[in-house]
Parts: sequence; C-alpha cells; structure tokens
Amino acid sequence: MNGQEIDVTLERIALIRRLVVAWNGEGHGAPIVHPDAPYGSTAWDEDIANVTGDDEGAEEEHRAVGEALKAFVRHATLKPGRFTYHNPLEKLDLSEFEDVFRDAATGRSPAQITFDVTAEHLALIPHLAVIWDAERAVPAVEAAEPYGAGAGLADAMAARLGIPAAGAEGRLDRLHHEMQPALQIFLRYADIAPGPYR
Repeated sequence: MNGQEIDVTLERIALIRRLVVAWNGEGHGAPIVHPDAPYGSTAWDEDIANVTGDDEGAEEEHRAVGEALKAFVRHATLKPGRFTYHNPLEKLDLSEFEDVFRDAATGRSPAQITFDVTAEHLALIPHLAVIWDAERAVPAVEAAEPYGAGAGLADAMAARLGIPAAGAEGRLDRLHHEMQPALQIFLRYADIAPGPYR
C-alpha cells in the first residue's frame, strides 16, 4: 500500500459486506471476489448504486472498494466463533473459480454454510496480499504469494502464526483453503470504524 491513505466510508463498508468470495485455483490458490457477481448479483453497478444512492461513478466506486478492502482486512476485528451464512456461490458459475464446499460428485455448492473461524484464521487475514485483479476487474488475494513475498506458502503462514512449518504442512494447507469461508465471514461480520486508514 506504500503508506497511502485509504478512505473507508460507511458506503464502502456496506459494499465490502456484500462481496462474494470464491476460490481462485491459480498458483497456491487464494480467495478472489467473484467477477460475475462481486456484490451478489450480476448487475453489480446497480448493487453499488443501491448502496451509494448515486447512479454515476459505479466503476470508480468499485475500484475504491478494492482499495478499502486492503484496509479492511488489516484493521477490522472479529472474535473467533461459529458462524452461519447463506452461500452466495450456490447459484453462480463456478467453471473458472471454486467453492471449497462444492461437492465433487454433484458439482453443487450448499446453500447454507456453518463454519468455525479460529484465532489462526484471524491471525492470517491481516496478512493477505490483497491486490486489484485488472484482468477481471475485482479485488483478489495474490495467488502466487497469498501472505506476502519472500517465502514459500507454508513458511509464510507459519511465520504469521508463530509456529514451525516443519511437520505442519498438512495442517497449513487445510488452513489455507479455509481462508475462503473465513474471509467471507470476516467481511460480513468484522467491526471497523469508518475513516482514513493506511
């Protein structure tokens, strides 16, 4: 973020809460906002206008939400716990992206998700390398280095969690894939005050 100031407004918080988190299978895999329906419907510009009350400037606001998301994951707070949410991926095209809860046999995603967000998930979320995917025009987590540059996936995760990576690869891989539902819940329920953030 290079120390830039990001304005996290009430409207941008409301839009962040509506973001639909899918799984991008490229690289190590990472959460991505579903480009077909970033705010829950395919009419994403109308989704933005419904929140902002402004029919103009949807593209600029969409891009600003991507910037605000960087501040949101670093500064918002949530307590560990069990959460249930309606799965917005249930009715979306998952030919390019995935849902970690998708049934391999039927190809369907469940309508309701119940998931335990742990302290480990919450320790990793502030380190997610949120970028703007210019090709798809949505916010995403960098799939090549989801937790920042300079180390392999297991080493980067272990460093963020303060544990040794050796012997924990299976646990860390499972934890990494759980970041899709953990981030979806975090965006919906984490607390943040509006204002400027770096």
